[in-house]
Amino acid sequence: MTQLKKEATAIDKADPVAVASARAVDYLKKQVDAKKPNGEVIRALVVAGAKGYDVGSTLDPALPFLKAAAQWPKADRIALGHALAAAERHGRAASTDLTAAAKLLTAEQQQDGSYGSILDTWRARHTLIESGMQPDDVWVILIDRWVRGVSQIDTTREVAAALLALDHSSDVMADNLRRSSLSYLRNAQSKDGGWGPKGDKPTVADTALAILALSVLDAEPRLARSTYRPEELKEAIALGKRFLASAQRPDGSWAEGGSTPWALLALLGP
Repeated sequence: MTQLKKEATAIDKADPVAVASARAVDYLKKQVDAKKPNGEVIRALVVAGAKGYDVGSTLDPALPFLKAAAQWPKADRIALGHALAAAERHGRAASTDLTAAAKLLTAEQQQDGSYGSILDTWRARHTLIESGMQPDDVWVILIDRWVRGVSQIDTTREVAAALLALDHSSDVMADNLRRSSLSYLRNAQSKDGGWGPKGDKPTVADTALAILALSVLDAEPRLARSTYRPEELKEAIALGKRFLASAQRPDGSWAEGGSTPWALLALLGP
């Protein structure tokens, strides 16, 4: 069966989220740079393509570099690894490519198990799991122990990243951290649906990460029941997406530098 591709001119124009997603895809297709691939851009387009949006051959020039982990600049390895994990999952890269990238990431893990920030630690964990590692592999154990032991999580991005790193795990420490993180997000969501760094004026990046974190739990609503009923969780996500759609610029981007790939991923869902 031929797969229908979604374009800005062939979508449900009554759905502002679908319109915003299509515009963002069109914008990001112009941002792909084969000489210096951006991991966030590649990941967003890979996911969009898997969900039926027409990315065409836009990614083809960047894929050879994405598959060559040994050539990645150190500062970009986590983002590129995260993008490669998406490419492998959706048939755009081989499992051997991702295995090589995972080995590179394990060599860079800090002694405490982290990769610096909570966000980067989640992205590294996700890449390792996608490469075939199990929760009882030592590198993943170290990450999970570090996430559960973080003493101060007081910004929306940190809270959202912690929820993403917990994924669907359920143990006493994970449940406690998830409960406090969900309570934070519920209290911090503004009336117009967005989230700010500390409950203040909403930003695109904070809103996108909050949506991504809540969307993961939408697949397992029992894990969020301490704070959200299933219908409340869906409504919080929907409000956040409408905020992003309303904040989009006419060219398909968002004003905050680097936030467009994250906003698109949030609109597309898990």
